[in-house]
Amino acid sequence: MTYVVTENCIKCKFQDCVEVCPVDCFYEGENFLAINPDECIDCGVCEPECPAEAIIADTEDGAEPWIEINRTLAEKWPNITVKGDAPGDADDWNGRAGKRELLSEKPAAT
Repeated sequence: MTYVVTENCIKCKFQDCVEVCPVDCFYEGENFLAINPDECIDCGVCEPECPAEAIIADTEDGAEPWIEINRTLAEKWPNITVKGDAPGDADDWNGRAGKRELLSEKPAAT
């Protein structure tokens, strides 16, 4: 089992989850975070840290497409170990449905 980041992270990207990860398996894109499912040790400490409730176990309903999305994007993006700043409008995007089409595959700007 692993944990994955799901749709509600898109355009929220709060990053509270990053610093609690004991194996540093978070990767940062322009408007989304990804967990590398091959690195995740299933400890679950990230899940309750996410204010957007965007992290779920891969065994939960709806997780299946996000496993491959997380894997693919984690291979493209830089690893992060320190919490950065959430977008200024993150609270406005939190909880909005239909954000999947807004997912950018670009890495975070450095």
